Amino acid sequence: MIACPVETFPALDALPFARAAFLQRAPGIDVLTDRETALARLWEVHRHTADEAGFAGMPFAVAEQVHGSIVAAVSGPTSAPVPGADGLITSSRGLCLAVYVADCAAVYLVDKKGRGIGLVHSGKKGTEQRIVVAAIDALRENYGIPAEDLVVQIAPCIRPPHYEIDFAAQIVRDAREAGVTEVIDCGTCTASHPDTYYSYRREMGRTGRLLALLALV
Repeated sequence: MIACPVETFPALDALPFARAAFLQRAPGIDVLTDRETALARLWEVHRHTADEAGFAGMPFAVAEQVHGSIVAAVSGPTSAPVPGADGLITSSRGLCLAVYVADCAAVYLVDKKGRGIGLVHSGKKGTEQRIVVAAIDALRENYGIPAEDLVVQIAPCIRPPHYEIDFAAQIVRDAREAGVTEVIDCGTCTASHPDTYYSYRREMGRTGRLLALLALV
């Protein structure tokens, strides 16, 4: 079984109770098709890669991802994507939150004290609706985690000049205004590295999806 290259982030790797990974382009998989077919073709590779990356045996929780601002709290695996949600939070250990992206940003939120985590899909529309702020608020309301206790990490996403706005920069501003002091943007543009990342815009909608994973361990 082939595996995807896996990207990690130093700020999250430094937290011993959290495990985070960002699965890059899968070698040898034909994804020149619609989203659902591409995801079906990628599933076994993604699951295998996740197992090798430290998520072995962990069930997944996924969101529907409708480019909105709803963040749902989950305590166990989802048999189907959480309807209407673009972000998930949990305090359950051994549950892997998963978000698919292909130019939009996957945003990881981790409590420095290990009380909870969040994973958000935030593109142009989600950023305009301040979904990351909604996740920060949800972590506080559900698990008592103040914004200043969070680490927020932005994964690779599309950026100028390949896109007309820099929504990653807006996510950074929004998180800081919400009280997060440790906000890290990896700075990588998905559209600038076609051999490494899928890009919805560059590939005109017929492409695969990158997979962001986050769990408390």
